[in-house]
Amino acid sequence: MQPWIKKFIIACLLFGTVVTLPAETITSDVCVFGGTSAGIIAAVQAQRMGKTAVIVEPGKHPGGMTTGGLGATDIGNKAAIGGIAREFYRRLGKFYGKDEQWLFEPHAAEQIFREMIAEAKIPCHFQQRLVAVKLRSGRLQEITMENGNVFRAKMFIDATYEGDLMAKAKVSYTVGREANAKYRETLNGIRAETPKHQFTVPVDPYVKRGEPKSGLLPFIQPGDGGKPGEGDRRVQTYNYRLCFTTNAANRLPVTPPPNYNPAQYELLARHLEALVATGRQPKLDEFWNPIWLPNGKTDINNNGGFSTDFIGANYDYPEASYATRERIAKAHENYTRGFITFLATSSRVSANLRAEMQRWGLCRDEFQETGGWPYALYVREARRMAADVVMTEHHCRGKQLTGDSIGLAAYNMDSHNCQRIVKRGRVENEGDVQVPPMKPYPISYRAIIPRRGECENLLVPVCLSASHIAYGSIRMEPVFMILGQSAATAASLAIDAKTSVQKLDYAKLQMQLLADKQILAWKP
Repeated sequence: MQPWIKKFIIACLLFGTVVTLPAETITSDVCVFGGTSAGIIAAVQAQRMGKTAVIVEPGKHPGGMTTGGLGATDIGNKAAIGGIAREFYRRLGKFYGKDEQWLFEPHAAEQIFREMIAEAKIPCHFQQRLVAVKLRSGRLQEITMENGNVFRAKMFIDATYEGDLMAKAKVSYTVGREANAKYRETLNGIRAETPKHQFTVPVDPYVKRGEPKSGLLPFIQPGDGGKPGEGDRRVQTYNYRLCFTTNAANRLPVTPPPNYNPAQYELLARHLEALVATGRQPKLDEFWNPIWLPNGKTDINNNGGFSTDFIGANYDYPEASYATRERIAKAHENYTRGFITFLATSSRVSANLRAEMQRWGLCRDEFQETGGWPYALYVREARRMAADVVMTEHHCRGKQLTGDSIGLAAYNMDSHNCQRIVKRGRVENEGDVQVPPMKPYPISYRAIIPRRGECENLLVPVCLSASHIAYGSIRMEPVFMILGQSAATAASLAIDAKTSVQKLDYAKLQMQLLADKQILAWKP
């Protein structure tokens, strides 16, 4: 920002004038759209390679889910993580007085990221919403924001969870689950059976029990769910990763959502009653999964048949406008607040379970701008690029290898549920998959660049080219950091070679990645 602009802002504040900043044109070698963990690491790597970089983030905070509540790192295998990603977890270790730290508080991760950004002297522009791009001869020239800001660069990296820049650049992509037949997979598409995170006892789905004509209860989708193995446009469900505590000194109450109506949670009430009818006394850990972090805090994730995952509420999110996404995110927050309020207060809930829930609350010293509520909705999957190489179940199982590795993935082939339907007269969730890969496996460079003939100066390390089920394995924050570093390395080398990302010499990229301590092949 120019000095005169700063003086103008100060003068306006002193005299109580509304400040409207003039639009700017910002030029850099590498423009990173998306201040996620991948985006930050990409910008740091570009700077380390002697390039100017800028981070352009639609939200207000850096770090994406790593700072947004996902403090329990999904790893798969720590030995597969190298480069700046490993450096990040070592810096967190130093923060906590250890060698490395993989379980951390949100504010600690944000502090580390801000330190890395400051050390690299990377300009960060927050609250920048993309509205248009300028393409010429297959290359991005500039991107324009709602506020009029224009960012010009030689190379662009889309590090968002949604792939908005990729879509604006007319790069091919897909949304939802492919049919198993498309890539000869077994774990894609609609599932015939979903044994985990399921209703374990029969629960009547109808407003009037036993009467289908009375309609479905809230949070159940109509239809039969589709034919097993076929594809659809559904993406796996989202939730908020809750940083909660039972420490009364640091605990804030969870207020109910506006217009809270306990009748909306009739399905949950019937589920509880059905469990009690079998002689069980339900415990809170059957309805969510608290993973303990330092200083008495948690990263709480979904667990069981009815939990923090708002199943079926995210179908429009991947391609929605910013305003619609905000409404969807608020609906997820209200659903979760209602879920917690119901378990803490409803007479339909046993006294012991109510007492358990009443011990929990938001952390007073986290997410202070939003009263303790996480900044980021967990967008587990949105758009996925369709490139010349598509990562599939065969790569995850080690049956198909790539010769242009830019890093390793190692997590389960994992998908949360995609829909909640009526099956055989009872409520069932559909879509959950949890199958471990054989061992850490390489990710292809061609999976993070558009196919030949499409955009020549764009890399996509987050919404990369992968089938639904392979993406479920790859989509972990450490892997996004790895891919962000590799994308920035490729962008920098392509600038030096004055070539497109598709024509970049992989041998040179491989040499640089190895020099920067990326792990490209698995050696037990």
